[in-house]
Amino acid sequence: MWSYTLRRVLLTLPTLLIVVTVCYLLLHATPGGPFDGERKVSAEVLANLQAKYHLGEPLWKQYLFYLDGLLHGDLGASFRYADWSVNDLVLRALPVSLTIGGVSMLLAIGIGVALGVVAALRRNSIADYTLMLVSNAGNAFPSFVLGPVLILVFAILLKWLPAGGWNDFQLRYMALPIALLAMINVATVGRVTRASLIEVLNTNYIRTARAKGLPMRTVVLRHALKPTLIPVVSVIGPLAISGLGGLFGLLNSFRMLRIPDPKPSSSVEGMALA
Repeated sequence: MWSYTLRRVLLTLPTLLIVVTVCYLLLHATPGGPFDGERKVSAEVLANLQAKYHLGEPLWKQYLFYLDGLLHGDLGASFRYADWSVNDLVLRALPVSLTIGGVSMLLAIGIGVALGVVAALRRNSIADYTLMLVSNAGNAFPSFVLGPVLILVFAILLKWLPAGGWNDFQLRYMALPIALLAMINVATVGRVTRASLIEVLNTNYIRTARAKGLPMRTVVLRHALKPTLIPVVSVIGPLAISGLGGLFGLLNSFRMLRIPDPKPSSSVEGMALA
């Protein structure tokens, strides 16, 4: 197993290199530059900036500088937030993102599996249709619609929870974003669990277990649940990746990242003198 895992990890390295190279070339091919703003900088400042960030070098040499920075964990300076590096922004947002994303994913898995099991055991019934309808509500509406609705109902109208902020891992401030992310993922986990359990219940060994007189609770928990969770585990990775992709904008809408507002383009001169 360890040799297989090592081979899979090594095979990801060329893929990562190709993705990084393609993204770098696409970004380099776009018109404009990082210092093209509403306020034009002087030629001396622009020359200092190009020398500092190796923009005057050939493309292949710029790419090597970029790879060297990535290998050393240096993601460079932020051109949007003055006096901040990309590493600082990532380190500031990472604890919030991991906490909100991790807790919401655990909730989505637990609730989604439970709803899927109940719906599969009572398929084509009112309970099945109702549970799937409720769970699919998270996918029916995008997060930028559900988020303001949750804030309007629970923070403004009912005044049960704060509308935003972080306040050092207090549960009251994390409740709304966690609930929103969990609602989005519950639908997928529930549908996959329901379909997988229905398929497992129709297999021969489950029929044999039921023919021996075992209670349905024992059949599901002891024999059917483990193979049912295999497809669920396979979708956790894509769900986590897609969730992290939209997590920054979601948490920023709840004002949980505590990132200062970007300074005007006049701060470019300070970057050149740094």
